Amino acid sequence: MSRTRTALLAALALVAGASGTALAVAPGDAGIAAVPCTVDYKVQNQWDTGFTAAVTITNNSAAKSSWSLKWSYAGNQKVTSGWNAKISQSGTAVTAANESYNGTLGTGGSASFGFQGTYSGTNAVPATFTLDGVTCNVDGGGPTDPGPTDPGTPGTKVDNPYAGAKVYVNPEWSAKAAAEPGGSRISNQPTAVWLDRIAAINGVNGGMGLRAHLDKALEQKGSGELVVQLVIYNLPGRDCAALASNGELGATEIDKYKTQYIDPIAAILADPKYASLRIVNTVEIDSLPNLVTNVSPRATATANCDTMKANGNYIKGVGYALNKLGDAPNVYNYVDAGHHGWLGWDDNFSASVQTIKQAATAEGATLSDVQGFITNTANYSALKEQNFTINDSVNGKSVRESKWVDWNRYTDELSYAQAFRQEAVNQGFASGVGMLIDTSRNGWGGTARPTGPGATTDVDTYVNGGRIDRRIHVGNWCNQAGAGLGERPKANPAAGIDAYVWIKPPGESDGASSAIPNDEGKGFDRMCDPTYTGNPRNNNNMSGALPNAPLAGHWFSAQFQELMKNAYPAL
Repeated sequence: MSRTRTALLAALALVAGASGTALAVAPGDAGIAAVPCTVDYKVQNQWDTGFTAAVTITNNSAAKSSWSLKWSYAGNQKVTSGWNAKISQSGTAVTAANESYNGTLGTGGSASFGFQGTYSGTNAVPATFTLDGVTCNVDGGGPTDPGPTDPGTPGTKVDNPYAGAKVYVNPEWSAKAAAEPGGSRISNQPTAVWLDRIAAINGVNGGMGLRAHLDKALEQKGSGELVVQLVIYNLPGRDCAALASNGELGATEIDKYKTQYIDPIAAILADPKYASLRIVNTVEIDSLPNLVTNVSPRATATANCDTMKANGNYIKGVGYALNKLGDAPNVYNYVDAGHHGWLGWDDNFSASVQTIKQAATAEGATLSDVQGFITNTANYSALKEQNFTINDSVNGKSVRESKWVDWNRYTDELSYAQAFRQEAVNQGFASGVGMLIDTSRNGWGGTARPTGPGATTDVDTYVNGGRIDRRIHVGNWCNQAGAGLGERPKANPAAGIDAYVWIKPPGESDGASSAIPNDEGKGFDRMCDPTYTGNPRNNNNMSGALPNAPLAGHWFSAQFQELMKNAYPAL
C-alpha cells in the first residue's frame, strides 16, 4: 500500500511523528489557517485476507466533549473488531465514536484507536474522513512506507513472544526480594505485574501503575526484544470458589469491568509508545474452570459459582478482555487453564477447553485472540513427577487408583499442559497455540524431596514415597508448607511449551491465615488456615497452609524464605 496525502496536507507540511499523529501548522504560519482536523490512518499489519489499522485524529477547532469520525471504503473492507472506539459499519460506511474515557478532545488534542478488518483484492486508504461532519485532511499509509520521521510500525505476531527476548523484571518485587536475607540470588528474575483491581492501573498507595511499569520496561529493553507479563484479574464475582482472592466487583458489575477496567488497560497498551514491547497477558486466573467443576449438581458446587454460570459474566468478561486486548500486534493473550490437580479428570478436561472456547468467541472475540494457555498459575503442582508414571501399576493396581492420583489422567503439570494444548487444537484453536507453566513455587526441593520411587508394598506407598509434590492433597492451594522455587523462567523448555514463567511473584501471600479487615475485597478462606480440616474440594484433608500469613498479595517473608530453602533446582 502506498502513502497518500492530499495536496493541501503536503502544502501545510504535515508530518507523521513518532506517535503516529499528524501535526498541522499553527494559524498564521505562511498566512494559512490550520485545517479543522487531521487524520492519520495507518495499516499496521496486512495479510492475505485481513489487516489491522491504527487511526489518530487531531482536533484543531473548538474543544469537544465527544467525537464521531466517519469514512467510507472504496473496496470490500469490513471492520471485525476494534479498540479505544465504538466502531460500527453499514455497507461501506464506517463510524468510530469515542469511548467514555476518551471523549474529551481539546483544541490541538489527539485521540487514537485501532481495529482489525477483512478485505480481498485491494485495501486502499479511505479518501475522505469527517469529524463531527467536518471534512479532515488525511495522512494515510501502510507498513511499507512509514514516512520520513516515522520509526516504523510493529509487524505480525511472532509464534512465541518469549523466544529470543528478555523478560521484564518488576522493580517493586525485585526490591522486596533483594531486601530479604539471601534474596539477591533471585531478585533479578522476571515476575508478572498483577492488575488485580481498578486502582492498580494507576498505582496503589504510591506504587507503580501500568504506564510506569511499561516505561520502565522500555528502559530495560535496550536494543533487543523484551516481554512484559501482566495479570488481567478483576472479573465480576471473581474466584467464586475461594474467599481469599475475591475481587472488588460484584457478580453483576460487568459494565464496570468493561469500561473502568479493561478499556483503560486497552487504551494504555495501544499507545504507540509501547509498540516495541511484547506484552503477555495472563487472562483471568481461576475463573472459567470454576464454571465446570464448582457448579451444581456437583458436590464441590458453591452458590457464587452457580450465580456466575447463570449470569454469564465470566464468559462475557473474558471474551471482552480477549477482544479488546488481543488485536494489537504486540499483545499476546494466554488464558488460564487451571492445573492438572483441578482439571485433569475425564469429566473436567475436555469440558474446560469447551468453556474457554465459548469465552474466546464471545463479545466479539475470536480464537485468534488467544495466543495460548497458562497452567499452574499461583499453584504448586510439580512440573514433572520423575519417580512414577500414570501407566505404572503395583501388585495389579494402577497408579490411577492411588489416593494421591485418585483416577486423574495426569500426574504433573508438564504432561497435563502438553495434553491440554493438543485438546485445544482438536477443538479448533490454532495448531501453533502455545502453553506457559507457572514454575514460581512448584520446585519441592530440600530434604523432603524423594530421590527415587517409593516401596512397592502397595500402590499408595509407591506413589507417596516417590512423589515430588509433597502437599497433603493435590487440591490444597494456599501458602503451602514445604514448597520451593521451581524452574527459573526460560523460553522453549519443552515441546509445545512457550515458556516456564514466574507469574505468581514468590513471597506474595495467597491469603490470610485468619480474618483481617481490609478494603481490598479479600475475604477469609479457611483453606489458608493451618488448623482447617478441609472440604470436598480437597477431600476433607488438612489445608497444609503456613501460619501467620497476611492478605493475598501482601509480602510474606516466612514463605519467601521457605521457597528459597526448598528451591529446585537449588539456589
